[in-house]
Amino acid sequence: MSFELPALPYAQDALAPVMSAETLEYHHGKHHQAYVTMGNKLLEGSGLEGKSLEEVVRESYGKSERTALFNNASQHLNHLHFWKWMKPNGGGAIPGALEAKLIEDFGSVAAFKEQFIQAGVGQFGSGWCWLVMDNGKLGVTKTPNGESPMAYGGTALLGCDVWEHSYYIDYRNARPKYLEAFVESLVNWEYVAELFEAAS
Repeated sequence: MSFELPALPYAQDALAPVMSAETLEYHHGKHHQAYVTMGNKLLEGSGLEGKSLEEVVRESYGKSERTALFNNASQHLNHLHFWKWMKPNGGGAIPGALEAKLIEDFGSVAAFKEQFIQAGVGQFGSGWCWLVMDNGKLGVTKTPNGESPMAYGGTALLGCDVWEHSYYIDYRNARPKYLEAFVESLVNWEYVAELFEAAS
């Protein structure tokens, strides 16, 4: 199975001004495309041809001879979800069952948002912050580089890319502002709720 770059689920300028068309042009069209192109090259002769993307990520994780394949495959997987985790006029109301679970496990939606933003702010260098489901409980975590909870069998319900190419055009070095804007104005809570229902 070869990797393919999907079309964005919205127009390139649909997330502006929160995330500009220029950011999406580079992030989707250049960075994500590079993970796909390099991933396909590294897949050849790896012994993992024909496996699903999730299997490639899990079976290359932590193996030094497959580090480059893992990095590109994992980033491809992360980004397949990332584009769906956002939508025009996102943020806003959270579907009932998911909202109730956030309140149950974090105390309030505001407390969840604060933890999520702080995880992203606190990720040194490149990486991601995540809302995860672990043994029936919601939690927040962060990972370096292209790593994700999905690499070791975890369940990611929401992830935010905090590599500089995600925000530098629009926010320069103000990562906290980008994360706040992501949570309040971009998140596609319906997609998060779908993943939550599947994980439940």
